Amino acid sequence: MVQPDGFCNAACGYCYLPDKDRRAPMTIEVAEAVARSIAEFATADDPVDLVWHAGEPLTLGVPRFTELADPFEDLRQEGRLQHYVQTNGTLISDRWCEFFASREVRVGVSIDGPADCNTERVDRRGKPIFDRITRGIDHLRRHEIGFSALAVVTAAGIGRPEELLEFFAELGCHTVGFNIEESEGASTDRPTPTFEDATDFWRRAIAWTRSNPRLAVREIDRLGGYLRALRAGGGWRHVLIDPIPTISSAGEVVLLSPELSGVKAPRYQNFRAGNILELSLRRMLADAHQLRYVDEFPTGLDACEATCEFFDFCRGAQAGNRYFENGRFDTTETNYCRVSRQALLTALSDTVRTETTP
Repeated sequence: MVQPDGFCNAACGYCYLPDKDRRAPMTIEVAEAVARSIAEFATADDPVDLVWHAGEPLTLGVPRFTELADPFEDLRQEGRLQHYVQTNGTLISDRWCEFFASREVRVGVSIDGPADCNTERVDRRGKPIFDRITRGIDHLRRHEIGFSALAVVTAAGIGRPEELLEFFAELGCHTVGFNIEESEGASTDRPTPTFEDATDFWRRAIAWTRSNPRLAVREIDRLGGYLRALRAGGGWRHVLIDPIPTISSAGEVVLLSPELSGVKAPRYQNFRAGNILELSLRRMLADAHQLRYVDEFPTGLDACEATCEFFDFCRGAQAGNRYFENGRFDTTETNYCRVSRQALLTALSDTVRTETTP
């Protein structure tokens, strides 16, 4: 995960980013250092997904972004790296589409559904950006660039899964992911959906997808992958946790959760694993066990495994949510677990029970 600039041209009401108001573009030196680190371990059989993310990557403009992408070009052409970009879509233009096509960038667009579900997505003047997002998506369509969608499900959308799914099916994305609103980062004082709300949302979403296979839903596909693994006699106990190295525009690296980037926490030395200009990713990962928060995290996972019936599917949820909800990493259940993992599995169980009860 690479943050080419912490700045964002939007001011979404639920945004977790602490530095979204500050321009701090990544230097070419940082990009080159990231590329050198990736070259140490990326192979064509095991390529690296490089995700350009947070704040709004496209604010850099095509020329500057191209300069940052150039150090990775040999890796990409060798099949050792795949570019992704997660964008709010407002700045997508013909020129951006030409760049995406030339570098085979996989595009994700953040949009929460119909206009009345996007009221939290506004610009810095408080004006809705829905029309600008859809104009950007129109550019992708005209250039025949496939894209995924990422939606934050707030209180305004949690009771409307069928409407949301129909919207995304018509939008033309190949996949949609639903992030039920969380309490994290700079956004910790907003009401979030309950377990009951989320269970109803997922139950109805499962029903919709069964009769509408034209749209893939990330979370339901994940559930399907888990069930297939179970039928094959395994499950996910062999699956390792991705450390998700997240590199700021200044080269600072945090592990386990991108939401920890830029967060001040003296207890955990601000989650700093090192700076890419001074240490390689390989070295940071080798020394990660010495970081207090990384050392705490497995303790929480062990407690989850010992106490939670959902662990085999959930795998312990996310490190960032543990910190923002509980203040530590060696804790167990979070609301994220409940609404994004437990509620999904409960919804499937309810569906099966209803269909098999005489």
